[in-house]
Amino acid sequence: MFYHLLKHVLLGPLLRVVFRPRIEGLEHVPASGAAIVAGNHLSFSDHFLMPAVLKRRITFLAKAEYFTGPGLKGRLTAAFFRSAGQIPVDRSGKDAGQAAIREGLGVLGRGELLGIYPEGTRSHDGRLYKGKVGVAVMALKAGVPVVPCAMIGTFEAQPPGRKLPRVHPVVIRFGEPLDFSRYAGMENEKAILRAVTDEIMYAILSLSGQEYVDRYAADVKAEEAAAAKERRPRRLPPR
Repeated sequence: MFYHLLKHVLLGPLLRVVFRPRIEGLEHVPASGAAIVAGNHLSFSDHFLMPAVLKRRITFLAKAEYFTGPGLKGRLTAAFFRSAGQIPVDRSGKDAGQAAIREGLGVLGRGELLGIYPEGTRSHDGRLYKGKVGVAVMALKAGVPVVPCAMIGTFEAQPPGRKLPRVHPVVIRFGEPLDFSRYAGMENEKAILRAVTDEIMYAILSLSGQEYVDRYAADVKAEEAAAAKERRPRRLPPR
């Protein structure tokens, strides 16, 4: 109930007025039945803009940190995401990927739309990074189509670190559904999962026009953070 209140009364109309997003290819999103919508991830605003323009409800696998923040702000954020129907996923530990897949398959098993960012994290520089294979595992196990989606302009509207978005033109572009039924029963073959994931990422790239980086975004972020730390001047001990 709160999801529809947010979408149609509280948040959705405000987002449409502020961003005035141009929607392209909405007819590619199935009107019924289970499907995965796989998109690039440029901004915190992506979580709200895409659901606001879809006719159907969509559930995202959200990082667990959104549900465990301290203080009043943390409790309000957690309540917001839970009320909006988003599912917390712990991304730490060796079993994190399997937990996300189980939750995603549950959504698809109910015949619903599942939203996924195959990069696994927001792009910190506006480029498109290598996709993780979880999206392929779910697509093959559930036997559902994957609709590629490109968010364009949200990085400029709300880049990482900016709390409030600025007014900036936004385009949300959906591509034709990708059918991977030819790989049915092959969800345990690594080469197949990589090929499916790369096909999905190429479809997103074709829609978004971003520069592509054939590395995981989390690895690049970690390397850049370590390099920045090394460049910081070291404090001398007091005499």
